[in-house]
Amino acid sequence: MKPEAADDSMWEDAEDHSLDSTPVRGSQELMEEFEEAANGGIQSLALGALDNSFLVNDLGVQVYRNHNRGIHGKGICVKFDGGDSRSLGNMSNLTPKKALLMRAETNMMLMSPPNEGKPNATRLKQVDIETGKIVTEWKFEKDGTDITMRDITNDTKGSQLDPSESTFLGLDDNRLCQWDMRDRKGMVQNIATSDSPVLHWTQGHQFSRGANFQCFASTGDGSIVIGSLDGKIRLYSKTSMRQAKTAFPGLWFANYSYGKTKTGFSGRMGNKIPAPRLLKLTPLDSHLAGNNNKFHGGHFSWVTENGKQERHLVATVAKFSVIWDFRQVKNSAHECYRNQQGLKSCYCYKIVLKDESIVESRFMHDKFAVSDSPEAPLVVATPMKVGSISLSGRR
Repeated sequence: MKPEAADDSMWEDAEDHSLDSTPVRGSQELMEEFEEAANGGIQSLALGALDNSFLVNDLGVQVYRNHNRGIHGKGICVKFDGGDSRSLGNMSNLTPKKALLMRAETNMMLMSPPNEGKPNATRLKQVDIETGKIVTEWKFEKDGTDITMRDITNDTKGSQLDPSESTFLGLDDNRLCQWDMRDRKGMVQNIATSDSPVLHWTQGHQFSRGANFQCFASTGDGSIVIGSLDGKIRLYSKTSMRQAKTAFPGLWFANYSYGKTKTGFSGRMGNKIPAPRLLKLTPLDSHLAGNNNKFHGGHFSWVTENGKQERHLVATVAKFSVIWDFRQVKNSAHECYRNQQGLKSCYCYKIVLKDESIVESRFMHDKFAVSDSPEAPLVVATPMKVGSISLSGRR
């Protein structure tokens, strides 16, 4: 899509409020650099690898500037209420629960489930980030019939940086597919003459009832991992979405979230499947988090450069962001495993504690890591605030 005239842009030349934030010192291992009020109702966090990151809340989309110590508000919020030129249309009753950056972070896809409490959506809106306006509303359709999606993600871990990106992955309870914003002849659809353009189903599969897919993620090479309600984990290659190359049996836990890794897999693993590791809280921390709380929003270090490996992973439960050293988790000689038999668990982690339940925690792109830290800053969003945390080099 061609952006509108440059003078209509509302994302640039904004006042930078980074100096308005109050630095807060934490422990020697985890240091909270900044925490800012976020106008409340945060639903989703979309981190960019370029200049900006975005928070979606009940009012609209807030814009943040990326720095090597975290993200800082720019004082811009494009509202959903339809009241002015900075509006994203009348979405006040359908606050987006999912935001996905695409096309070198010049576009954002917003997915709004129509029914409260259910993640499945029939449409999504495409926003031109430069102008802050919706350029079209897409419809999910297969063989002339409207269908739903419970989640969407980029084709690969780094594809949001591709300026020509026109495809993305979709997941529903019993579907896995790839969507294309171009028509079957490879041309971009003419949205000006269509009330609701239809996304093109390029590949995928409708599985039999009972698959109960819950979450998925893509790797750096386009491989796909899917988690199900029964705990089963399925691995699909980028060339086939019909049959899983490898499936891990259920480990007695439902899957609610997966993180993206840079490396994928090349084929069937058979009996060469590595022994899984469980990442768990200690009994005391589990009690403090609450018996009914489950991990969600798992994310690895954001690494896209060849030759680099993920160093940490983070998951969220209640008021905790829990950080594991991925190299320790993979090390079979790690001290956590020495006296364990059978399926082994890793209890070595760091915790970021907030005063309210955490919506999402994600690492910034690796390029924002500084020399005195082993990792890029961790961004932690609660319904009312967003903070940036640095990890020290201490072990």
